[in-house]
Amino acid sequence: MPTTTTFFTRRPVVGLSLIALLLLLLPSVAARADEFGVPRLKDNEHFTIDPVVDGVVTVGGISFAELLSLILSTGEIRPGTPGDPNKLLAIDRVAVTQTVDPNASRRSDYALAGAYVYAFLDPLLSGVRDGRRALLVDGIMYAESIAITQSFTSATKIGVRRPRPIDYARCSPEAAPGNDCTSTDLELSFFSGHASTAGAIAGTASYLAFARNGARSPRPWITLGVGTALTAFISYERVRAGEHFPTDVIMGSLAGAAIGVLVPHLHRRPHYHDKELEAPPMWIGFAPLPGDGGAVTLGARF
Repeated sequence: MPTTTTFFTRRPVVGLSLIALLLLLLPSVAARADEFGVPRLKDNEHFTIDPVVDGVVTVGGISFAELLSLILSTGEIRPGTPGDPNKLLAIDRVAVTQTVDPNASRRSDYALAGAYVYAFLDPLLSGVRDGRRALLVDGIMYAESIAITQSFTSATKIGVRRPRPIDYARCSPEAAPGNDCTSTDLELSFFSGHASTAGAIAGTASYLAFARNGARSPRPWITLGVGTALTAFISYERVRAGEHFPTDVIMGSLAGAAIGVLVPHLHRRPHYHDKELEAPPMWIGFAPLPGDGGAVTLGARF
């Protein structure tokens, strides 16, 4: 059974080396702040980074995902027997009754590789347009989004341990004997790492495009549309491959997109523009309500 571990956890040395290189260069691009702590950024700069915090979060997230992947690869954790497929949600039953497409998994891998390529090239293009600082800041935010998403995805998988659709076909009590049903990967369906990683990259790319170009420019809308379409395509192929249920890829896409938006948002800082403090075009707020509740608000300035 092929593992669904994503590119960065399959290539930990490459991923960690790139992060280490970025972290070594971070101190030289830290933004200067005024007496009130507001960073004195240039007009084309919108984000700040902290070498210590971002370094710990990024390297820690990648390390966690890689170590957990190594533990899962040993076969120490044995999958259980799938339950009654009739108890699945109606939307998920199609993943068990469908005819699995043997090429779908490969297509989803290629599409995810394309998302990684974009996450690598976009900071380079930012560097060409806006200088070295933009390259490093964007590179760190992409890496941090991916690292947090993968560690959260891995922790959720091992916590939920949901059987994959192909597990129902191969290892249910009614299945023909002789199938290998001992792989830990058979019980790591919820939620999809492919979908969550693609959603995280799309979320970060879209946020950066809107922040730097504004909602009136076509570029952020194209970025959002292509990122959404690519995430949807990857999600569909994961279901067609028998690797995930529809709810797995839906949850993965939503979780990844949320992290992909929150990471650059938390790095965004108001800064002076033409001697006036610039307000961010997008903001997220929380307000307590009477009793035990609260309200989360999302605002935007067009």
